[in-house]
Amino acid sequence: MEIGPIWRALLRNKTAYVLIALQIAVTMAIMVNSISIIQERSRLMARPSGIDEDNIFYLSSLKFAPDFDFRASVVEDLDAIRSLPGVVSAIATNTVPLQGGGWSSGLQTEPGADIEGTGTAMYFVDEHGIETFGVNLLAGRNFRPTDVEWHEDTSSRWPPVGIVSRETAATLFPDTPDDVVGRTVYVSNDQAVRIIGVIERMQAAWKSWDGVERSMLVPMYREGGGIRYVVRTEPGYRDELMPQVEQMLAESNDGRLIRDMRTMTETRQRSYMEDSAMIKLLVFIVSLLTAITALGIVGLASFSVARRTRQIGTRRALGASRPAILRYFMLENFMVSSLGVVGGGILAVGMNVWMVQTFDLTPLAWYMIPLAMIALWLVGQAAVYGPARRASLVPPAVATRSV
Repeated sequence: MEIGPIWRALLRNKTAYVLIALQIAVTMAIMVNSISIIQERSRLMARPSGIDEDNIFYLSSLKFAPDFDFRASVVEDLDAIRSLPGVVSAIATNTVPLQGGGWSSGLQTEPGADIEGTGTAMYFVDEHGIETFGVNLLAGRNFRPTDVEWHEDTSSRWPPVGIVSRETAATLFPDTPDDVVGRTVYVSNDQAVRIIGVIERMQAAWKSWDGVERSMLVPMYREGGGIRYVVRTEPGYRDELMPQVEQMLAESNDGRLIRDMRTMTETRQRSYMEDSAMIKLLVFIVSLLTAITALGIVGLASFSVARRTRQIGTRRALGASRPAILRYFMLENFMVSSLGVVGGGILAVGMNVWMVQTFDLTPLAWYMIPLAMIALWLVGQAAVYGPARRASLVPPAVATRSV
């Protein structure tokens, strides 16, 4: 076996090999934790919002004229939008999922100011809310027109009925999450709201919130300085209808401003812009470190071959075959890489423990360390193959004439 002679040779020239092993260890630690972060961010970005994102856009109407009839304008606008060919449905609401701003309130299963409520995102909708957002009603019924109320902007009163997401139901009633229709929850400590329906999913407006899956639909128009119209179209009609709706609303009443028109696709992209940028940065860092490590291995192997040309030639003259020379350098690199990946595994786990405690990140998956080891072993073998092959091609006669 060549392991013994190779190990003794490494000990005689350990400085360069220790540096390469340290470089591999650091690369592995950063690689493993970076990939773990990339996986976590990608998983968060892939979470479904629960609505028909591909066919929804929204825009805001802001009044400025003192004699602006807010209620009449909302009714007229919705009638006009819903009558357009290609429009599935439309509502006036306060916000949309992932938008970044909205309403939330604490829901309680019992009344009382001393009871801690469960934070829940509130969406103000009418009887067209479920159809407009395209959410899936799992149990109960939709709102009726008679359920919808108009509230002043300063009002703190809530309608007596609501529709909750499945996650909200499971959080409030963990023992009977599938049997909450007809149950009563309390808003603002003591205002009773009866659950009349459960939808599968509808995310909140804040993507980083730990309660992002908890939401509640409330049958209410809230009168104020502005309102947001959400429009769902038939597939393929969204981009065509966006300028039509914007122009129609702008021309129908000159006492308000129409602005901030966006698609839900754009909203998702904007919401996860920082996460997307971080993923790209981490991919670049991992790629750069891996390339630098590979170049370091190539450089060290090339230097080792040049320094030991005469030794290689002597072995060739004594009968060593080209595959034996190639195998020698490949095995040497494998041993150095093994030291590096073992140290890198320990360093990666330590770094991850610190990151989990400091930044509340997800612990490493069990398979990350073995996969990173295999990857860096392969990188090391690929990097050393060129210099090792050149060493195996050195003719014995030329090698023995070297000084």
